[in-house]
Parts: sequence; C-alpha cells; structure tokens
Amino acid sequence: MTHDIVASVSRRLLNLARAEGRPFGDVLQYFALQRFLYRLAQSPYRDKLVLKGALMLLAWQAPITRPTRDIDLLGHLNNDVEHVMQVIRQLCAQEVVEDGLRFDAASLTGQAIVEGAHYHGVRVCFTAYLGKMRIPMQIDIGFGDPLVPGATIIELPALLGYPPAELLGYSRESAIAEKLHAMFEREQLNSRMKDFYDIWLLATHYDFGRPSPGAVSRSRPT
Repeated sequence: MTHDIVASVSRRLLNLARAEGRPFGDVLQYFALQRFLYRLAQSPYRDKLVLKGALMLLAWQAPITRPTRDIDLLGHLNNDVEHVMQVIRQLCAQEVVEDGLRFDAASLTGQAIVEGAHYHGVRVCFTAYLGKMRIPMQIDIGFGDPLVPGATIIELPALLGYPPAELLGYSRESAIAEKLHAMFEREQLNSRMKDFYDIWLLATHYDFGRPSPGAVSRSRPT
C-alpha cells in the first residue's frame, strides 16, 4: 500500500463530504463498511453471509437512509465465536484492488450476543485504518433466521468510483417481517425506534408481498 493511494483516497473522501454537506466521519465510515463488504463479496464466504440492516436501504436505493456504523449479517456457518472470528480475519486479509484501507485482524475481539433467551449471534469488533485515521468496525452476525422469500443478489454502491459489492442480501419482505417480530418480542418498544423508522420507510416507498413474521417467530421461540 502506497502513501499516494492513502493520500488520494483521503482527499477525495474529504471533497465528497464537503460537496454533499455530510460529516466526514460518516463518509469515511461508509467507505470502510462498503469496502469490507466488497472483500466479503470476493471471498469464499460470499454465499455464507447475507447482508441485512441499515446498509440494505442503500442497496435498495431508498430515498431516505440513516447513518450506520456497523454491519448486520445473517450467517450460514458455524456460530462458534472463535470460528466466526477466524472468518473475519480471513476477510480482513482478502486481496482486492488497493483502496488505502487496512483492516487490522490483530485488533479483533469477539463475543456472543443473546437477545432474550433464545436468539444467539456473534459480535466482532476491530479497527480499520486509512493511513493514521482509525475507523471502528463492528459486525453483528445472527444465525438461524429463515428468509421468506430467500436471499437475493444485491449491489451495495461504492464511493470514489470503486466497484459495488455484489453479495447476498435480505429481501424487503424478510426485512420487514424480522423488524415486526423484533418490535413485538421486545416489550420496551422505544428502545428500537430505528425499527419503527425502517418499517415506515419500507411501507411507504415500496410495494412488496405480504411479510411473514410468523416464519421468523417460529424460528425464535417466545
């Protein structure tokens, strides 16, 4: 990785943030998230991890999006924390065209996630660098949820002319079903206002088949 590439990418991201009136930190964060997912799309794990969450709003070209600082995935692999961390290490090292980023595999930490008594996932945190700039990375991977209908091939748009990440993603039907279930499962609804926002956005801007929250509920006993 050359200093020239880091300097060029940093300057272009700053110019983009100024031109669009966005905080530089948000632009930098999205650049790192998208480029990490591009690495996933080039890896042997591209069929094992399915994108969901706020980044899907960008893949769907939603008229309104919300900033996010993490990646949400559905995993079709061993949910052991150490195994998941090893997968992320491999993705950090995945070779792609130079983009100035370095994903520090040595900084990885992992922990199990339990939501309620039945739903298990893994959270992995690490640090990315663009030159000396530190970018916090968090990846939450859930397991066992059905996709009704199944996953689709999506394109997550890139910045600065880099290619989009082509990978598996949730359908809008699956996304809204999962969010409806999450709202009913959690008694303190105001703790997940972003779920209300996303459901409103999906319901008012898209036409889609009837969601199947019952299928999600059957996979997560309550």
